[in-house]
Order: sequence, then structure tokens, then C-alpha cells
Amino acid sequence: MQFTDPRSDYAFKRIFGNDKAHDILISFLDAVMGLEEERKIKSVVILNPYEAPKIKELKHSFLDVKCTDHRDVHYVVEMQVEYVKGLIKRIVYNSSKAYVNQIERGEDYPRLNQVISINILDFTMFENPNIEYLSHHLVKESTTNQCFLEELSYYFIELPKFTKTEQELTNNLERWVFFLKNAGKLDYIPKSLQVEVFKKAFDIANRSNLSRDEWELYDQSLVFIQDQRGAAEAALEKGEKIGLEKGEKIGMEKGKKIGMEKGEKIGLEKGLTEGKRIGMAEGDRMGRLETARRLLNAGVDPKIIRDSTGISEEELKN
Repeated sequence: MQFTDPRSDYAFKRIFGNDKAHDILISFLDAVMGLEEERKIKSVVILNPYEAPKIKELKHSFLDVKCTDHRDVHYVVEMQVEYVKGLIKRIVYNSSKAYVNQIERGEDYPRLNQVISINILDFTMFENPNIEYLSHHLVKESTTNQCFLEELSYYFIELPKFTKTEQELTNNLERWVFFLKNAGKLDYIPKSLQVEVFKKAFDIANRSNLSRDEWELYDQSLVFIQDQRGAAEAALEKGEKIGLEKGEKIGMEKGKKIGMEKGEKIGLEKGLTEGKRIGMAEGDRMGRLETARRLLNAGVDPKIIRDSTGISEEELKN
């Protein structure tokens, strides 16, 4: 057996946005939010279900699954394979739009219900080592750390941070994250995932169950992923090249400046030393010349003056 990769937009929508398999989406939502017993979701209504003909028309704009549960809580579930500029802003925008679109203008605000955004990322968003593969983000009051604004909340699943093997899986959250990250590389259903809801997800993901048109759509979605990753790598390489060139230019200019400053400093110090030496030598000569003149005026023999001071008769005459 071979399975479609749930990280591709097409396979993700086909598995989790399937109107004939609500139990898959419910199990996934329950696992992510840690809902147990009476808090579990009883039913969902998928607002934008998977439909192959419409999917073909939408091309690559179908990245999310929108649904509501039996309490009218709204969910926006999104798969993102590569980081794009402004991603956080887009996530906040999409959840806010899902919130305000619940009512028409002029209708009562109390009719607005909570929106929960669940984002599955095939890259690391939060580099902080204390943030694990699943993180929950809320608006909290800074003094008490209590959450009074519960209308919007965000869950992030960072797939690269999840490293457990199939033998280490202990709960449904780990099983679903393992499925999302590894199903496309498997040729069997792991023993720990041989439970009805997971077997159904694998069955939908089974490549042999795809029609010719569905296979073409899936193949296009994989090409799209490679294009995204290729564009990201190209941008990174270009950024590194520009950074290197800019760094070299700045380094050369800085080195030139430092070299000139150091040269000026060395030149100045050398000039001062040489000037000091010449000045001292000239001062010594002028002192000896003055002494020689006084001795000459006192009637001392010029030969004795020359031997004593080093000043010749010609210098005395000048």
C-alpha cells in the first residue's frame, strides 16, 4: 500500500474535510484541544467540504477546513508547508474574518461564537526551546495571567518538533501528528494506529482509491509544494549571496578606513618621534654654538674650543 501525503493541500482537504468522514475531523479536533468525556465534540458541520470538481477549480487556494461543532464553536484548520511573509497576520486575519462573518451587519453581537484556529506547520515557527510541538496561544490579562477574552484562540502544531516513533505513541494527539508527518512515507498501517478512525483516514489516503482526476490533482498539489520549497530555498540562497556581497563590501570599506586611521596614527607617532629627535639634536647644537662663542669672546684658543664643543671655526664665523 501507498498513501497520499496529508501535508499536501489536496490530500489534507480530502482526509479532514471529507463530508462522509466527520469522525476523522472530530477525533483530530478532540485530540488537539485535549477534549475528553462530556467535553468531546458530538458533531460537526463542514462549511467548505472536499468536492473534487470544485477543488480542481480552486487550484491551490483550498488550504483550510472550516467547520462548526454542536456548540456552534467555529474552527479554521489549516495546513502550511512553508513559511511565507506575514503568515501570523494572515492566520489572525482568517480567524477574525471567520468570527465577524457569523452575523450580518446590524445583527446582535451576542450571536457571535468562539473561533478556534488550528494551524499545522511543516516547519518550525517558534524557535524557543520551551515551546513544544503543540502550543496554545490565548489573549491573557498581564497582571493576573487570566484569559477573559476567549473569543479567539490559536493552536500550532510544528511537525519538525515531533520526533516520536510509531512504537512510542501513547495517545491520539501523538497518533494524529505521526499520521500527518509520516503517512506519505508509509506502505503499511502501524500497529498503534490500527483503530477504526485511523484506519478510515488511511483508507481515504490510500492512493489506489484515487480516481484518475483525483490522482492528477494530488500530483499537482505535490508539484505546488516543491515549487513553494524551491522558491523558499532560492530566496534563502539569494539572501545569503546578497548578505555575503554586502558583508564583503562593508568589510573592505571598514578595513580600508581602519587601515587609513592606523596608518595616520603610526605616521603621526613616527613623525613626532623623528621631529623630537631632530629638535633635540638642533637644540644641542645651538647650545654648543653659544658656549663656543662665549669661549671665543673670552680669548680661548679656537682649537681648544673646537675640541671641547665640536664647533669649527667656520661655524663660529657664520
